[in-house]
Amino acid sequence: MFDLLKKKLGKFAEKVKGKTETASEEPAIEKPAAIEETPIEKPEPIKEPQPEEIQEETLIEETATEEPEAIKEPEPIKPKVVKEFEPEPIEKTKSIEEPEVIKEPEPIEKTKSIEEPEVIKEPVAKPVEEKRELKTKIGIKGKLKAAITGSVELKESDIKELLWELELSLLEADVEQTTAEDICKKIKERLVGKKISRGQGIENTVKKEIGEILAEMMQTEEYDLIKEAKAKKPKPFKILFLGPNGAGKTTSIAKLTYLLQNKGLKILWAAGDTFRAASIEQMEIHAKKLGVRVIKHQYGADPTAVAFDAVKAAQSKDIDVVLIDSAGRQETNKNLMRELEKISRVIQPDLKIYVGEAFTGQALLQQAKEYDKIIGIDGFILSKIDCDSKGGTTISLLYKIGKPVLFVGTGQEYKDLEAFKPKFVLEKIIG
Repeated sequence: MFDLLKKKLGKFAEKVKGKTETASEEPAIEKPAAIEETPIEKPEPIKEPQPEEIQEETLIEETATEEPEAIKEPEPIKPKVVKEFEPEPIEKTKSIEEPEVIKEPEPIEKTKSIEEPEVIKEPVAKPVEEKRELKTKIGIKGKLKAAITGSVELKESDIKELLWELELSLLEADVEQTTAEDICKKIKERLVGKKISRGQGIENTVKKEIGEILAEMMQTEEYDLIKEAKAKKPKPFKILFLGPNGAGKTTSIAKLTYLLQNKGLKILWAAGDTFRAASIEQMEIHAKKLGVRVIKHQYGADPTAVAFDAVKAAQSKDIDVVLIDSAGRQETNKNLMRELEKISRVIQPDLKIYVGEAFTGQALLQQAKEYDKIIGIDGFILSKIDCDSKGGTTISLLYKIGKPVLFVGTGQEYKDLEAFKPKFVLEKIIG
């Protein structure tokens, strides 16, 4: 290798000398030759000798590369290195799978943390019940007198704050405003001047008086539906169901049927809702479960004709009770309200029951008032009372309209229909 380099360098030096001699012969001046060597040597070896130098370099590289070509043995190591990198993505996937396994318990802990506050939310209703606890504030003079005489005579100043809190609690419970005011007036008349002994307990006595007044305001004429149905001669006993759409008329019919069947009465249904889609099919599903026959016409038919045919069929089959369904409607729809008037006029039902949702508040009271004016209501079934946490609507309904609440719906099953009891509402209002 070194001998080749020496030979090539020697040839390169001879070529350079020859070129300098030819360059020196042309000007025949020797002095600037030394000066010319520096500028000539730099550009000339750059322009002309470059290809030769490149060739020499390539030769050197070839000679230099000849040795690594002979040393190509480590080249098969390269695929080994590549193979070594192959398991790296596998290790990455493993590292990814591990956090996924770790992430699984995280949502479980989050759901647990979410469920816990939901369970804690239940006691949030308790402060509302605590606010309804009504307490009197007796002055120092009253307490001294009670210590001496052993009794307290309530004054208006003693129950002023109590009456204010009671009125607020009634309004919060969806009691109609004038009804709440009348309740507070009657309680004031009952309590002012009343003497309470220390042994009776002031707070317990006040709550008892409030409960009695509310019970008196909810009192209506008692109506024993089962007794009236059994005593009806000639048969059948006819019940017309009224109310807005979605209030639960069809479900209430099924629940009442279950109750009457358990009392030994035979039932027949009239599918009088010929307006709402699938209403007849809904009745038929309930009828199959309860073993009840349904009289029906096509959709769009006259509901009065359906009810009339049902009554005639009941008379021929010795049926005790006919339950007549009707299309749900708002009291503002005059045409549909006239349709109900026609059913009532032709069929002359023995009982007209208004079905309403217990938790609808003041809307229920306004709707029931209009129905009572146009058609006349004999009683109420309040559906979904288990969803009503307030109970004030029932007080307003009984006080303003004066018609009894016959039954209340307490759940989803047929057996979830119970006779109304004022205690159910009083516990929610008073606590």
